[in-house]
Amino acid sequence: MNTDRFKSFAYALYQIDSPSGYTKNAVDFLESQAKNLGYKTERNQKGNLYVFVEGADHSYRLGVSAHTDTLGLMVRSINADGTLRFTNIGGPILPTLDGEYCRIITRSNKTYTGTILSTSPAVHVFKDASTAPRNADTMIVKIDEIVKNKEDVEKLGIMNGDIIAIDPKTVITDNGFIKSRFLDDKISVCALFEMLNMIKEENITLSHDTVFIITTYEEVGHGAANLPDIQELLTCDMGCIGQDLSCTEYDVSICAKDSGGPYDYEMVSTLIELAKKEKCQYAVDIYPYYGSDVDAALSAGNNIKGALIGPGVAASHGMERCHMQAIESTIKLMMAYLTK
Repeated sequence: MNTDRFKSFAYALYQIDSPSGYTKNAVDFLESQAKNLGYKTERNQKGNLYVFVEGADHSYRLGVSAHTDTLGLMVRSINADGTLRFTNIGGPILPTLDGEYCRIITRSNKTYTGTILSTSPAVHVFKDASTAPRNADTMIVKIDEIVKNKEDVEKLGIMNGDIIAIDPKTVITDNGFIKSRFLDDKISVCALFEMLNMIKEENITLSHDTVFIITTYEEVGHGAANLPDIQELLTCDMGCIGQDLSCTEYDVSICAKDSGGPYDYEMVSTLIELAKKEKCQYAVDIYPYYGSDVDAALSAGNNIKGALIGPGVAASHGMERCHMQAIESTIKLMMAYLTK
């Protein structure tokens, strides 16, 4: 793994806003990176990216996936005072958004900056400034433009249904911590693209033909509902941390079961044995409130086996954090699985 290359790629990807439903720019970037490495690519109708990697065996084809869509917001309505009401895209922890910067992206491709705030934002004015609920009914977006009423906002070209992208505030510290919104799951996309680089750079031959799949609607539940012709799917998505779970920010997490039920027993067992063999920092866990692209694929009727792994990510759907050690173990385990 080339750590500097990984960090550079991560910073570039996190600069591209990609809430569910607005992922084309991110997918354009990813497809150009794959093509520059010499891989054949395709997209399906809803915008998922397929990167094809030839393996030693052509009779059995695997898929590995991660999702580049993120949480976000959408303009619900324009208030009389020129602020915006919003609706969620996916499930962000809304109290963590109080005071965050954002970008409003119009249908005519204009972008305006703004701030997400409580409707009781000032401690010197509002008695409930620190205690008021933070939810979609009690929060607004203030636009960084001189707007005093609804008509002023409409003149900017802002309308109901416009995307509101949240600033991820990505930072990678010198000692290896990755702090950002949307580590779920752009950091896994970065891991997959580091693998694509390694396969070319180190002349690695995968055991089977493999499709690297980048999905675009995972956060709203149907990312991998449609798949290319594959027999099994290994999804890379964030590992859960907290309560009685074993995973830390330094581990690759192997999920045995989530809200959709158990993952394929054989695949999970193989991943555990490979993690031991490769001396990965790893944990095996049950995720209590979680769904993945494997769940979406199986629910849609795809005839596949499926498993889920990913780097341990703290504070999911808020201001998230993980460590490069978890990324390294995740890449090591995925590469071991694809070359076994």
